[in-house]
Amino acid sequence: MSEFLFERREVLLGGVATAASISLWPSSLEAKGSVKMRAEPQIGDVSLTVNGVSHSVHVDTRMTLLDALREKLNLTGSKKGCDQGQCGACTVHVNGERHLSCLTLAVAAQNHEITTIEGLAAGDRLHPMQQAFIDQDAFHCGYCTSGQIMSGVACIREGHAGSDVDIREYMSGNLCRCAAYPNIVAAVKQAKSEMEKA
Repeated sequence: MSEFLFERREVLLGGVATAASISLWPSSLEAKGSVKMRAEPQIGDVSLTVNGVSHSVHVDTRMTLLDALREKLNLTGSKKGCDQGQCGACTVHVNGERHLSCLTLAVAAQNHEITTIEGLAAGDRLHPMQQAFIDQDAFHCGYCTSGQIMSGVACIREGHAGSDVDIREYMSGNLCRCAAYPNIVAAVKQAKSEMEKA
């Protein structure tokens, strides 16, 4: 029994020593300059066309479109919810199609038309979807509302608003913490008829 414990102890100590040497190896090589382990982010200007206006934005290659919109252009209507592409609060349109801006790099959005919630209304006249959300009381806390509205508009344009079942299916990527889903479906249906008239 004591022989077994001794061997087990040796194995554990050996494992710890191996793990320590592996964790130190990249930094020691990097310090000597023989291997560059991490690429430094490149920083530069990107041209973003947002709501019909061109902007030159100073970003690094890791910055998401959501962060560029919120932090660089002060367009805070698109919300940062989960920051993992699971809640839909950051939904914007890129070339008319819905995209999760928290999963889209700002540099990848160059030379594309980006529309945010701020760009839907025509001056003081609300977009039919925005008006429908008010009429149907389709928001409670309001946090998910901008993403819901952007997805609702896209859902109709894509031809996926033919029935309640379709609307629920194609809006399922947008989560509502307040569970206002019946009102959201009603708002999409109302906006659909208004958008088809236009």
